[in-house]
Amino acid sequence: MLIEAQQSFTLAHPGGRAAALAFVRDAGKALARVRFLRGLSGDTRGVSGELIVPVPVLGEVDLPFHSLLTLTPDGATLTPQPVDGERAWVEVAGQAEADGAGTVTFLFHFRAHLYTPQAEGWGGAAFEKMVRAAAARTLERVAAELPAGIAAAMEADAERAGP
Repeated sequence: MLIEAQQSFTLAHPGGRAAALAFVRDAGKALARVRFLRGLSGDTRGVSGELIVPVPVLGEVDLPFHSLLTLTPDGATLTPQPVDGERAWVEVAGQAEADGAGTVTFLFHFRAHLYTPQAEGWGGAAFEKMVRAAAARTLERVAAELPAGIAAAMEADAERAGP
């Protein structure tokens, strides 16, 4: 089962373009305050961790992810990598571009891969439909919360840098 969500938004880094570029080029720093991520490990080469998705009946589902970071002239991109040996995982793709004033445009795309047993009969089909709907709503909520988490990390980054 594949479930997708995406989110685009713009944030202004208080430190200007140079600070914005440094921020988006360190995925661990940029995603550090996103509350639905656990076990986050990131640096200037990439990021990995688990996306926590609460699903009714199944409870909390931990979706591991790993994305490579590629620097671009105006920011960076995240390219999802396959996660082998998992029944459920998520692709996290992203792009961040900073303009001359340090305003960053972010675009994220999440694609969750969930394995569910073969649905049998109307009960199994109804269960699969419920899981799909719940997971889709949750992934959309996760995407919607992303701007606040990155904004908090950006603010903390600016405070560390000082005036």
